[in-house]
Amino acid sequence: MALGSNQPGDHPSSEALLEAALALFPRAGLPVLARSRWWNSAAWPDPKGNEYRNGVVIVETNNPALIVLEALFAIERAFGRTRTIPNAPRTLDLDLIAMGRQASAAPGLVLPHPRAHERLFVMGPLAEIAPEWRHPLLGLTAVELAQHARIGRDARPCA
Repeated sequence: MALGSNQPGDHPSSEALLEAALALFPRAGLPVLARSRWWNSAAWPDPKGNEYRNGVVIVETNNPALIVLEALFAIERAFGRTRTIPNAPRTLDLDLIAMGRQASAAPGLVLPHPRAHERLFVMGPLAEIAPEWRHPLLGLTAVELAQHARIGRDARPCA
């Protein structure tokens, strides 16, 4: 799962907001097995906005993908996320990147995430914690996808 924020809301920073969101994962049935460092990158698609903080976690669950997605949406709502226009600034963005080798094109659930492989701010953190993870459709590893990512090329781990 990928996490991102560029509006800290009631928290002192986006990192603090992301940490608070992560603390809710176990209660949502999503215990975290591994997590990346936080990464920063310019706002996208409009670089004039607040910088983003992003990271990736691996969770363990036996729940179906739609239940997991609903849990992520509930966590987003708890942090004031409202879905307006695509790629708008947001307090919290939680994306289900993949669930094992599942592939789905069902309405409301596309797996693997259709654009994650293009984004360094997703593939870079994923390569930190699961370098050999393979994209279920493309067959490339997280490291290979990070090297070829076209969006967010400025993304770097936070100091």
